Amino acid sequence: MMKKFLASLLVAVMTAAIFTGCNKEKKEEFVVGFDAEYPPYGYMDEKGEYTGFDLELAEEVCKLNGWTLKKQPIVWENKDNELNSGSIDCIWNGFTINGREKDYTWSVPYVDNSQVIVVKADAGIATYADLAGKIVGVQAASAALDVLSDEKAQKALADTFKELNQFADYNTAFLELEAGSLDAVAMDIGVAQYQINSRGGDKFVILEEHLNAEQYGIGFKKGNTELCEKVEKALTTLKENGKFDELAKKYGLEDMVCFGK
Repeated sequence: MMKKFLASLLVAVMTAAIFTGCNKEKKEEFVVGFDAEYPPYGYMDEKGEYTGFDLELAEEVCKLNGWTLKKQPIVWENKDNELNSGSIDCIWNGFTINGREKDYTWSVPYVDNSQVIVVKADAGIATYADLAGKIVGVQAASAALDVLSDEKAQKALADTFKELNQFADYNTAFLELEAGSLDAVAMDIGVAQYQINSRGGDKFVILEEHLNAEQYGIGFKKGNTELCEKVEKALTTLKENGKFDELAKKYGLEDMVCFGK
């Protein structure tokens, strides 16, 4: 009986040691919330995998910090609920700082961005005045919608539209533009350039005048400065070793990045 007891005890101790060792080796998980239909910052590629400039940056940050990256697609309108509930650690996906400065703990800006209007190349629309009486699309809860709803920004322009229709994502809005259901789409310039290039490059144009200028940052829950600083420190390393600029060039954003400048 004693031998059986000691044998059982030894097995229990060894099992506990194994699990303790596994727990020590388990990496901390870093959960990034992103819009899965927001190329080139976050989207699903032809292999069915989530990728993009922001997600590849996040992957490199995780490598430096010894974390495991979890890419968490979210409904953009629900981003605050996801962050505040702890379902995600940050919002990292072409996320505009301007106008939201007090709502989150922000990283330093890493991309200079503008809001623009995209139209069909043969639509006969060249200026904002030509948009009067037209149907314009925009993503729900987006910076472009904020600009077009703000009395101090471009609400006066939006008031000239026949309709301002909201969409869950810009892929859908572009399909509507292509089909003729929309006359124009208001969006981020980086996303606009990606959408235009992916559709042949000559079907659509960006109006010369921009709605506004803004900057992207990584949004953390208000007060979570510790995690923000760890991510910023890793980004600084990526800037210094050239990986940051390498990824920016890969996604055609080399003229827009501002981190470290």
